[in-house]
Amino acid sequence: MTASDEPERTSKWRVLASVVFGVFMVTLDTTAVNVAFPVIRSELGASLHEAQWLVSVYVLALGMSTPVAGFLADRFGLKRMYIVGLAIFVVGSLCAGLAPTLPTLVIARALKGIGGGIAVPCGTALLFRGFSKSELGLALGVFGLALLFAPALGPVLGGWLVDHQLWRWIFFINVPIGTLGILVASRFLVVRPGDVHAKWDGWGLVTAIPGFGALLYVTALLGEEGWSSPRLVAWLAVGIVSLAAFAYVELRVAPSPLLDLRLFRRPVFLIATLVGYVTVIAFFGAEFLLPVYLQSLRGAPALTVGLVLLPLALCAGLLLPLAGVVYDRIGPRALVVGGFALLCYNTWQLAHIGPSTSLRFLVMLTAIRGFALGLTVQTPFTAALADVEHDALPRATSLVSSTRYLVQAYGIAALATLLGTRLVGGGQVTLEGFHRAYMLTFWLSIVGMVLGVLLPGWPGRVDRVTS
Repeated sequence: MTASDEPERTSKWRVLASVVFGVFMVTLDTTAVNVAFPVIRSELGASLHEAQWLVSVYVLALGMSTPVAGFLADRFGLKRMYIVGLAIFVVGSLCAGLAPTLPTLVIARALKGIGGGIAVPCGTALLFRGFSKSELGLALGVFGLALLFAPALGPVLGGWLVDHQLWRWIFFINVPIGTLGILVASRFLVVRPGDVHAKWDGWGLVTAIPGFGALLYVTALLGEEGWSSPRLVAWLAVGIVSLAAFAYVELRVAPSPLLDLRLFRRPVFLIATLVGYVTVIAFFGAEFLLPVYLQSLRGAPALTVGLVLLPLALCAGLLLPLAGVVYDRIGPRALVVGGFALLCYNTWQLAHIGPSTSLRFLVMLTAIRGFALGLTVQTPFTAALADVEHDALPRATSLVSSTRYLVQAYGIAALATLLGTRLVGGGQVTLEGFHRAYMLTFWLSIVGMVLGVLLPGWPGRVDRVTS
């Protein structure tokens, strides 16, 4: 993204307010839908594996459109594309609320993912251009605090709407919020022209879409047909070949690649990004698994589910600003290792709960999970971006954000497969499947803690983030 897109430094808090307002809507939608997932699945007559596309397609669209946002912002300007992304999200929300069938709802969710995938990286780039690296921990702490208010509100709001047979309003509510976000961004953000000479990586997009899409489809087929399915093997081959072609294009052919894969040659950037992958699976895994467990296995009302999940976001939000200050002083290592140690204990407990486990105990576990994520959810993201030069920040932001969304999509699909497979209950949710899914996140948390030891114990260079 060009230097001309840099906002006035005196307006950095206005930029932060504009970005938080828009991205809040994207995050609110994700958590509210998780609570409504079992009810939507029942009302539309979908199986678990069919309905998980509501979540997986959304985050896959987020991941695929995020790198495209880098080119669009270069070409047309950050403010314009941020507002366009919000507008697409609003239109997708309206279509989702009106969708009569599961396929149309999935398409509407994909449209929302495209809008969010454009808005989120543009907003993040605006944020990073307005704050110095010495302020990144504080800025991202405030940013994360505001964003985690959405996960706190989402389950409760979604649960209340579901219990009152108003689940479609989970989507309709985004229309006024998004419209107000567009007005705030139009008023506060500074217009800067784009670069008409920005280069487009068409071959990268052509190879990426079938590659990532095919592998996501493979995760769905795995739960329905197993590894022996010829259709699964065929789609797996399509995904592997397409991604191999994508890597070749990005590394050898494209003059301005969608995803600058060369950044993974940086050890700190690579490790911090891998830690981030583990974090998103742990965080969104809990938000996906617990509603299914409480509603499908225990018959709990949706509002109860929202209240059980509420401490997760609240505790993470309480710790995020403090984690930002600590990061600025001592770096990411202690935060990541401590956070994943808490997460390991928490996940082990969740992997052994039963059909009559006390709701108070579950609330305590979600609170502990919130404290763990407050230490880890923004820390690796900040550490990865602090390891790159100023000119590489836009591409680094795009690479980290888009790949985290893709990992989240595959993680949710894999957890849905573990929840109910042909081998266990013919695709129905079982307590054994729930335990198996949480054990996967437990071992991933161990990996995250080990990787955290390899992160630096000091903050990045203290510079102003400019082009």
